[in-house]
Amino acid sequence: MDDAIREAVHQAYAGEAKAALRLKAFAEKADAEGYPQMALLFRVIAFSEEIHGKRALRLLRTIGSTEENLAESFESEEKVAGVAYGDFVKVAEQAGDRASSLYFSQSKDVEEVHAKLYKEAMDNLLEERHTTYHVCTVCGYVSDGVLPDQCPICGVPKEKFQQFKDDKGE
Repeated sequence: MDDAIREAVHQAYAGEAKAALRLKAFAEKADAEGYPQMALLFRVIAFSEEIHGKRALRLLRTIGSTEENLAESFESEEKVAGVAYGDFVKVAEQAGDRASSLYFSQSKDVEEVHAKLYKEAMDNLLEERHTTYHVCTVCGYVSDGVLPDQCPICGVPKEKFQQFKDDKGE
């Protein structure tokens, strides 16, 4: 694939990924406002956009083996936490934007947790250990195995966490 096509496919992927996330947020809002059919429409189109994004990833050949995907994800999380969010925090603080500064700071902390989880997964890949994850629905913090009483990043109570288990119910 030549460079121009690669860049076009990458831009298409980025657009599809953004659209899918945006539409999922719109679906949540429609549900909260009592519009279940509009929420369904947003979810259906978000799913379709995800299909487009996955097709683009396949064209870009960015989906490797599980080991390669873990290593890439680990490196990405470390870069985002160590560089991007650190810079974003500085920009927000210089502008005096406390809400954005808090968002960037908490996101940086959560990205560091993501990197740690990827590292542990790489170290235990052959074991394929089973765990239950708990994700804070406010800031995105991920707890591995134990539901905390409150989020260590943003402080919300455990009721604000969503549980994720493997298909075996373990």
